[in-house]
Order: sequence, then structure tokens, then C-alpha cells
Amino acid sequence: MPLRRACGGAECALHARAMIEIVPENPALHAEAIEDLFDRTFGPGHFAKTAERLREYSASLPGINRVAVEDGRVIGVCRVWPLAVGKARTRALLYGPVAVDPAHRGRFLSLRITQAALDAGKAAGWPAAILIGAHSLFGKAGFVVAPKHRLTFSSPQDPARVMVCDLAGDAAQLEGLVTAP
Repeated sequence: MPLRRACGGAECALHARAMIEIVPENPALHAEAIEDLFDRTFGPGHFAKTAERLREYSASLPGINRVAVEDGRVIGVCRVWPLAVGKARTRALLYGPVAVDPAHRGRFLSLRITQAALDAGKAAGWPAAILIGAHSLFGKAGFVVAPKHRLTFSSPQDPARVMVCDLAGDAAQLEGLVTAP
């Protein structure tokens, strides 16, 4: 466990600080803790979101999903789901939900987890990513707001929250209805 020196006034003290690891999801180890984190973070309302409709007909990709673990406990997650976009059925990945334990917020852990998942998606050869969220945060990971009406969903979505990001291809090629594969 790394030690950090914290100084206050004239005295300094050593504080033990656990190491946060960002690892691929292992469903046997992490699935139950991830669902608990989602419930604590989002409450039951997260099942009503548009993105949840896409997830119902797909399976997340544990090899691309990323989990933040501290002392063996799941404290953050970015789940990733395969999608098809438009008449051409262009392959893409949906990033999210992204959740961080409330005790660990404010340190951009959600951004670090998402970046690790983006790197994994790119390494796996996926052409592009879609995320529905706050550009003020996820723009720092390379997401840009998709041009209005370029991507459509089966139910209403705030176009200012629909973002895309290049992975191993060009996200600008994404156009049309976003569906499960």
C-alpha cells in the first residue's frame, strides 16, 4: 500500500492510501457488486432510460468493460455494449452506465475508468463509441456531441447528451437509428 505524506501546519503525518486498480470486468467476481453500485448510484429510475432499452437486447463485453477496485471492493465501473447503427448496421460500442461510489467522487475516477474502457475498445478493433452523458465530463475523454439528428433512438433523447468518439475507425460515419446488434 503506497504511503502519501500529508502536511498541515508545522507537522506532517504519513497516511496509508489504498491503490485503486482499473481492471477488466470479471463477471464471477464483480457482477453483483456492480449491480449494487448501480442501484446506489442511480436508484431504480435508471431502468427507465433510453440507453437501458438498448442494453435489454444486448450483452455487455466484460473484456472491454472496466472496473475500479480498491482493497478488493468495486468502487467504479464503465460497462460497454455492442450496437448497430443505421441501415448499414455499422458496428459501434455504447459506453455506460458509468458509476462511481459516492465516497470516491470528485477525483475524475469516472473519466479514468471510461478512458481505460475506450482504450480497450480501440485495441479490440471497434470503430467508434457512443455515450449518452455530460459533455463537460466526457468531452475530456475525447467524446464530441453528435450532430443533431445524425443518431436516432427508439425513444426521445436529449441531443446535447448524445456523443461519439473515434476508436479504431471514424465515428463521423455513424448515422441513423441506434439499435442492439
